[in-house]
Amino acid sequence: MTPHRLLPAGMSQLPLPWSDLTRERSQRLGALEHTEANERAAVDALDAALSAPHTPAKGLWNDESWELFDRVRRDTAHRLARTMPTFGEFTREGVAAVIEEWARTAEPAVPGWWVQEQMDPIAGTLARCALSDWADDVLRWLRQEPYDTAGVAAVAERCIDSGLAPREAVDLLHALGAPDGERALLRAVRSTRVSEYNRSWAREALVGLRRPGYEARAQQPARGEAPLLPPAVRDLPYSWGTGFQWPADLPETEENVARARALLQALAPAGRLPEPVPDPVWSGDEDEESPSWLEVRKVMWELMPYACHVTRERMTEAMLECALLGIPGVPQEPDGEEAARFVRRWVTWIGGWIAGEVFTWLGMYVDDDALVTPWAMELAERYARCGLAAERAVSMLRWHDTVTPSREALTRIAADETLPPHVREQAALL
Repeated sequence: MTPHRLLPAGMSQLPLPWSDLTRERSQRLGALEHTEANERAAVDALDAALSAPHTPAKGLWNDESWELFDRVRRDTAHRLARTMPTFGEFTREGVAAVIEEWARTAEPAVPGWWVQEQMDPIAGTLARCALSDWADDVLRWLRQEPYDTAGVAAVAERCIDSGLAPREAVDLLHALGAPDGERALLRAVRSTRVSEYNRSWAREALVGLRRPGYEARAQQPARGEAPLLPPAVRDLPYSWGTGFQWPADLPETEENVARARALLQALAPAGRLPEPVPDPVWSGDEDEESPSWLEVRKVMWELMPYACHVTRERMTEAMLECALLGIPGVPQEPDGEEAARFVRRWVTWIGGWIAGEVFTWLGMYVDDDALVTPWAMELAERYARCGLAAERAVSMLRWHDTVTPSREALTRIAADETLPPHVREQAALL
């Protein structure tokens, strides 16, 4: 009977060390001299791995199945490598023999029916894992000074496209840099064949490559550009890179309190906002996909490090850069209503984050109630009712709840059924 090979046919002919599936592979590759011939052999090996499209193994996979598979992979890795040390020897029959032998003595016991019914998806997934681990090592070896930058970049881009060791491929392209690595990454972040998770990783690498350009732009004064924030806000000395935070040791002088008041008055909304401003500190679950606006902000604060840099010109530059990076939800054209909404939203968000930090400083670090009563309480209530920096505004009221205007504002906010429940609950806390 002809053995059923689980890896692309071309890989069975690869010489060592490129066909090595053992634990010693990384060490052997590390000792391999980086010559032009060896680099070509590494690229050819990756081409062979990419010659057959990846098709997910069929099977009834659920949480329990994945848990069992994790045990299989962990407990049989050494045996698999010992019995099938090269690609040509990695077969469905060989995998089945190892798994069945392991299952007979596994503790805790493994259901026999599961091993039999799931052998094909187990074998297919183990093959994909072995191929991915191998590709990680080969791509890492290629990260040395290349002879053929374009050829190395091309095979790394194909790895991203096919989902074969995509993170290591992205890291390789980042190491290659401009022009070939950067061009490949720019294509990857806009490819619909690449998962959003891997596109996000590629965008992060791209931002790293393009950061010198951002930094050079940030050093340019905003003279002659059209400002998007009110005059009182533009001379704020605290950077966006630190979240516009006011220093904790900033003296609570009349001058500093006057600046805080001028900022809050200038940024105060005229009415309730159509959408909430996100909290600048995203606190999603570990397995939750982060929102795309975080990636937009990363570009923006590079180009606009201070409030004085928040101009129409730089906002347009940031929007075009984010579109180039393939960030979801960013308008592709600088003109039109979609782009105008993008600018309005981000100016509102930036203003809200600045105001939130002002409220935090007034609440946490200004102990003299006389300096903030009653104007800060009036503004805090207005912000809370309009939905701009509402939580920070309510927190400021609570920090000064020993004075009557704060307690009265908190009572009104807690009783207002038109406000979001979490704002009302925050105001009602004892």
